[in-house]
Amino acid sequence: MNEITSLLVKTSEALLDQGLLMATAESCTGGWIAQQATSLAGSSDWFDCGFVSYSNAAKQSMLGVTTESLNREGAVSEAVVIEMVQGAIAASRAQVAVAVSGVAGPAGGSQAKPVGTVWIAWGKQEQRVIAKCFHFQGDREQVRWQTVVAAYQGLLALLQNKLSI
Repeated sequence: MNEITSLLVKTSEALLDQGLLMATAESCTGGWIAQQATSLAGSSDWFDCGFVSYSNAAKQSMLGVTTESLNREGAVSEAVVIEMVQGAIAASRAQVAVAVSGVAGPAGGSQAKPVGTVWIAWGKQEQRVIAKCFHFQGDREQVRWQTVVAAYQGLLALLQNKLSI
């Protein structure tokens, strides 16, 4: 069993044990986190929906990300992924969500946010959302794949009450 399958099985078991549904809010991964969830048979018992909000306009209209956060921090920021998690929970039946926004490359990076910079946030309904910045290495596909794995690692930690910054 590979790393992502193992993470998915453990995550699904934790969601089922706790009677929770999950949602995703994705930018740089373009739906890969949701795709991995739905690749597991029986995922309809614990996966509600995924939002692919690649543009800032989509982040605002689908997830309620504020213009202030986007203007002040940029799309690849702690504030934005926190709002994405909150918006995914509010716009779905899910009680748990993960959100990602990053610079997958090969272009688009800056000195402040180089290629490989990804913010991930995890949250449960009515609890504080936790966000963390990652700096992944590799090409576009590698950055995106590392983001998917980190998203599930954090989600599992959240469900096990082991998530810390």
